[in-house]
Amino acid sequence: MKVLIATSKPFAKVAVDGICEVLKNGGHEVVLLEKYTEKQQLLEAVVDANAIIIRSDIVDAEVIAAAKDLKIVVRAGAGFDNVDLEAATAAGVCVMNTPGQNSNAVAELALGMMVFAVRNFYNGTSGTELMGKKLGIHAYGNVGRNVARVAKGFGMEIYAFDAFCPANVIAADGVTPLASAEELYKTCDIVSLHIPATAETKNSINYDLLKTMPKGALLVNTARKEVIDEAGMVKLMEERNDFKYVTDIMPSNNDEMVEKFAGRYFSTPKKMGAQTAEANINAGIAAANQIVDFFATGNERFRVNK
Repeated sequence: MKVLIATSKPFAKVAVDGICEVLKNGGHEVVLLEKYTEKQQLLEAVVDANAIIIRSDIVDAEVIAAAKDLKIVVRAGAGFDNVDLEAATAAGVCVMNTPGQNSNAVAELALGMMVFAVRNFYNGTSGTELMGKKLGIHAYGNVGRNVARVAKGFGMEIYAFDAFCPANVIAADGVTPLASAEELYKTCDIVSLHIPATAETKNSINYDLLKTMPKGALLVNTARKEVIDEAGMVKLMEERNDFKYVTDIMPSNNDEMVEKFAGRYFSTPKKMGAQTAEANINAGIAAANQIVDFFATGNERFRVNK
C-alpha cells in the first residue's frame, strides 16, 4: 500500500525515519509531502494514496474525494477536528487518532503555564505558589490524568469533572470527582481545560461559568480555541482584574487581549502542547503502527468516525 505522510509542519527527522522504518518493514511504500504551502499540492499527492498520516493538516471533503484509493487517515495526535469525519465515513475511509502519545507533553505545558501565571509572568514581582491551590481538571482523559499526576508533586488539591468518566475512576487516582462543570469552576482556584471542540462544547467556557470562579482565579487552556466564548472572556476580564487567562491556542482577539489585559493574559505564538521531541516521535510512530496493523489485521481500535 502507498502511505502518504502529509505535513505542512513536518515531523522531526528522527520521527520521520522511525515512521518510514515501521511502514517499510510492514511492506508499504512511503511518500513524503512536507512543508507544502498550497492545498493543490495535497490534492495532487493524495490521488493514489491508500493511507495518509497527518498532523494539523486539513483533510476535508475535497481531499477525500480526490483520494479515490484512500482507506485510512491517521491524525498523529489526540485531536481530530481537522478531518471531515462525515465525508470520510461516506467514502468508506477509516479515521484514527493516536490518543495518549502527546499527553505528558501537554500536561507538562499546562503545569508550566500555571507556574508562569501565578508568578506574575516572571516580571520580578511577588506572586503565589501552586501548593495548596485547588486545581480543577475539566475532562479527565489521557491529558487530564497526566495533569493530575504532575500536579500532585506540587501539593495541589485536585478535583475533576468529566461527563463521560465514572466518578470511581477519578477517585481511584486520588482526585475528587465533581458532578458538574459549574461545581468545578465554582470550587477551584485554577482550572485546566482539556475538552474537545464539539457542537456541545464550542463557546461553552463562557462569562456565566467563569464569573463563578474564586478571587484570584486562573484558567489554563491547552485544549481548543473554539471552546472559549471570546467576547465573554473579554467581559469577564474587564470586570475582574484578579482573573488571569493563559493559553497555547492564540484567540482570534489576541491583539485586544494583549492591549487590555497585559500582565493577566498570555498566549503562545502557536499551539505548543505536542511540541516536544518525545511527543513528535511517539505520535508519528504510533500512527505508522496503526496503519500497518489496520492493513494486516483490520484493527480499528482507535477509529473516531462511524
